Amino acid sequence: MSGKSQAVLTAESYYDSAPADAFDRAVWGGDDIHVGMYASPGEDIARASRRTVVTMADKLQTIGPGSRVIDLGAGFGGSARYLAGRFGCHVTCLNLSETQNAFNRELTAKAGMNGKIDVVHGSFEDLDDPDDSYDIVWSQDSFLHSGERLKVIGEIDRVLKPGGELIFTDPMQADDCPDGVLDHILRRIHLQTFGSVAFYRHEFTRRGFDVVALDETPMNLRTHYNRVREVLIERREEITRLSGADYVNGMIDGLKHWVDGADKGYLNWGILHFRKG
Repeated sequence: MSGKSQAVLTAESYYDSAPADAFDRAVWGGDDIHVGMYASPGEDIARASRRTVVTMADKLQTIGPGSRVIDLGAGFGGSARYLAGRFGCHVTCLNLSETQNAFNRELTAKAGMNGKIDVVHGSFEDLDDPDDSYDIVWSQDSFLHSGERLKVIGEIDRVLKPGGELIFTDPMQADDCPDGVLDHILRRIHLQTFGSVAFYRHEFTRRGFDVVALDETPMNLRTHYNRVREVLIERREEITRLSGADYVNGMIDGLKHWVDGADKGYLNWGILHFRKG
């Protein structure tokens, strides 16, 4: 595997850290550490996060018992276990955090799903898989962590079979976002840019992908980050014992920036669904 981008190295170091791992397990949603889809602003984070998984899975048109799926940025593997359990497919969980991968393997073994799920350490900027390896490429809220998104898109194109489906979510900037207004968020996560719906549409369609649906629901991003912040404040003493005061204070401040950015219309989120021609 070639050298990782600085953004990937930064994300790997962050997600392997004890404070981040403790926070993710305690607050973010359990099996699913991704943006949720909320029926109400105060809904349980884990329930809303699982709704995202189910909603995405409902959109897949070609998945079945013989399908091979790769989850790029698989986190704790909740989506993979859901897909394998529901459809009988085989899922490769690719993830850059060995701390998360170890927990994924533990949860997968407890679920009796080792035969259906592989957990692989790696970066989606440079996949080890042969061409045309997968029927489905799945990802949730991970591509923003790449400093080389064009490489990621090229790798998806390479490993996805013709006729295969790509479905993903990602925290993005709005298509009409003014320059510079998100710099304070980007600096905190050590990135230069966000993707956008227009960016992903352009880059995938020029490679021969067809758009199945681009379902933009930016308020789910706003609600999710606000909900995580509320729970963190409610459980501040407990999470401080787990992750430390500096981490908790920084997270409360950082989440507020995400909420403010969404309120101003600068941020976007949604389920983007493509089919490879």
